[in-house]
Amino acid sequence: MNETAELIAHIEEQEHRLVFTGFDNDDAWRLGNVLAELARARAAAVTIDIRRNGQQLFHLALPGTSADNDAWIQRKVRTVDRYGHSSYLVGLRFHAKGSTFEESSRLDPDSYAAHGGAFPITIAGTGPVGTVAVSGLPQADDHDLVVTALEAFLETARPRPEVRSA
Repeated sequence: MNETAELIAHIEEQEHRLVFTGFDNDDAWRLGNVLAELARARAAAVTIDIRRNGQQLFHLALPGTSADNDAWIQRKVRTVDRYGHSSYLVGLRFHAKGSTFEESSRLDPDSYAAHGGAFPITIAGTGPVGTVAVSGLPQADDHDLVVTALEAFLETARPRPEVRSA
């Protein structure tokens, strides 16, 4: 398996594993704070955004960010909303087919971005209901920051749903 295929499989596993039993406004606040603390610990200049059903529930722009980060988040979130998968995974899948998202998706690159940093908020038995996104680091690092926060949050926040093997 080549490096891109391995990374795709790894992100698919993350999406399968990082599932909520429910997600409300208080969860968004707590998750946003976990992300903010992780970013500060890493001295990462990022903007953080959490949404459920199109409503922005949490937004924080740390020092060193700009309105450009907000624009990147908007574009990455639209990609997650359209495809139901993390923005990084979407871009990697196009790359694995020998193309790029910009060349082959037929979507306006001013409105959509398949770069790492936006991840679906998925509820067991329901599916994706929102997004958690960051912008400000290289795409793999944006993705990693979100995943690390989700892992920490889900370990402490609620009982995890049982994952059944097929």
